[in-house]
Amino acid sequence: MDFRTELTAFLRSRRARLRPEDLGVRPFGGRRRVPGLRREELADLAGVSVDYYIRLEQGRTRNVSDNVLDAVARALRLDEAERAHLGHLTRALRHPASTPPDPQPVRTGVHVLLTALDEVPAYVLGRRLDILASNKPARALFTDFDALPPGQRNAAWLLFLDPAVRGLYPDRQAWEESARATVAALRMDLGRHACDDRLCDLLGELSVRSEDFRTLWAEHHVGERAHGIERLRHPTAGELTLHRETLRLPGGDDQCLVTYAAEQDTPSRPALATLTAAVGPQHRGTANTTELRTPQQPTAHTPRKALTLNTPTATGDITDLEHMGPGGAGVLSAVDSA
Repeated sequence: MDFRTELTAFLRSRRARLRPEDLGVRPFGGRRRVPGLRREELADLAGVSVDYYIRLEQGRTRNVSDNVLDAVARALRLDEAERAHLGHLTRALRHPASTPPDPQPVRTGVHVLLTALDEVPAYVLGRRLDILASNKPARALFTDFDALPPGQRNAAWLLFLDPAVRGLYPDRQAWEESARATVAALRMDLGRHACDDRLCDLLGELSVRSEDFRTLWAEHHVGERAHGIERLRHPTAGELTLHRETLRLPGGDDQCLVTYAAEQDTPSRPALATLTAAVGPQHRGTANTTELRTPQQPTAHTPRKALTLNTPTATGDITDLEHMGPGGAGVLSAVDSA
């Protein structure tokens, strides 16, 4: 992964969403070739020299201080997750991390907790949004994760590449809300684990096989998916409106528990209860049964290739998809003429 290019694309995309008049900035003269703030205007807001900011945006300033990053973050109106991502990217340039170890073991106590949640679909997410463990209600609601090949037990892979999981969303808006949040979480993970080859492989496969993923990735959104509303249309339970909560597990090696619960006195509550009751008692390591939603047959394998996505603006269309040969890490690059 080329983190210099990633840093450049991220900062340019954040500049593009701001307008000088909204910030009380005196616009620099001349015809504006790109949307949003110019580098000169941002440097003035952040209180740094134009030359220094250009070197920062181009990834040529490896020892940038936290004070400067905070000033740039304030000027760009970055939220907490975006500020953290900016720090991750600059640290990745200074100190490339080694590939995180695999596998990601889930504590016995967490497995016990999953089993105890008989009426609440729940699963454990790890790095790359890998689904590490799940309970029967979650497998009945989404798909039997345990029956999938290991490479497909991933929330992003399923959302973008599994037609059955995508078909659980009642309309394009419901799916896109979940997809946009998923892409933002993947980008956050990319900054945390700079040299995770399996994450780069996943990004490469999603980019090659899903136009929707390429479009959302080019938006450069970053964020933690902590909570929200999930609207689903289940083939057995029908319409469901569920509260999705993500709970970080202490000492869990980047693991979190994700739960889906229906609000009391809503039609979703008895519908979800009917679904979870149908799967019966659950035990750790239980094999797939007919009560669980079984995965569709795997789609045709697409080789994972390194690729470059050249986008003339932060949200522009992809103009080049270059296959660099098998076995490489996915490289996502954005190019503009600011």
